[in-house]
Amino acid sequence: MSERTAGSLVAVIIEDDSGVRSLLDEVFNAAGFRTVLAGSGEDGLAAVEANGPVITTLDINLPGIDGFEVARRIRRISSTFIIMLSALAEETDVVLGLTSGADEYLVKPFRPRELRARIEALLRRPREVDNGAAQLPRTAEVPLVSSAPATVSTWRGRVHFDLSLDLDTRVVLVAQQRVDLTPTEFELLATLLASKRRVCSKTELALGLRGIEPGGTGHVSEPDKRAIETHIANLRRKLGDSAAAPRYIETVRGVGYRLTPEEPNP
Repeated sequence: MSERTAGSLVAVIIEDDSGVRSLLDEVFNAAGFRTVLAGSGEDGLAAVEANGPVITTLDINLPGIDGFEVARRIRRISSTFIIMLSALAEETDVVLGLTSGADEYLVKPFRPRELRARIEALLRRPREVDNGAAQLPRTAEVPLVSSAPATVSTWRGRVHFDLSLDLDTRVVLVAQQRVDLTPTEFELLATLLASKRRVCSKTELALGLRGIEPGGTGHVSEPDKRAIETHIANLRRKLGDSAAAPRYIETVRGVGYRLTPEEPNP
């Protein structure tokens, strides 16, 4: 473990390869984190529960329980951001990783600079804070996800049919019923609601999650694009939407996504 001052950000690194584990340790140390290192899924789960990390990195091929199951178990006890790191780059692996609870999926071998960019982007996203978990730095200037009940009378935000999103309280309603989204799903929905009928490409959405404005540049891999597809599929499922007969979000084949027309087709 690398020591840092009390109150610093904490990252749990779950990786059985000692070389990769050391590299991850260096990247997180350089980003100002105190790190807790684990070489197995069981040890990693214990480290997450004991330390309340802001970010957890997770390999898939671990001794004992694999990374997919570790991610599912982490999600039962923590809202830590999960970066899944794996040499597996097939679409099914990416989808399974994200549906297991990962926020990011990065294919090995990865570039330390790219990982650092993902870390900084995650720190800009609001997150639910676990009891005893490390707090995001005040300099991030982002609100935490509100746990207060939502009411129509307090609503300020973006609306599409009976779908509403409040940027201040970070609450989403469908037909006045609250829908619980992950921070990633919330950011994607907010972007689509702001863009309305303008098509948002998968590349634009992926860069937007890293804090890069439309028109900005950055490397977006095929797994990154597949991750967006999976997040959109999960978002639709939670909203009760359908790709085949969309009410809120429609797919523009070969390009990306946009809101459905304000006036339904006859």
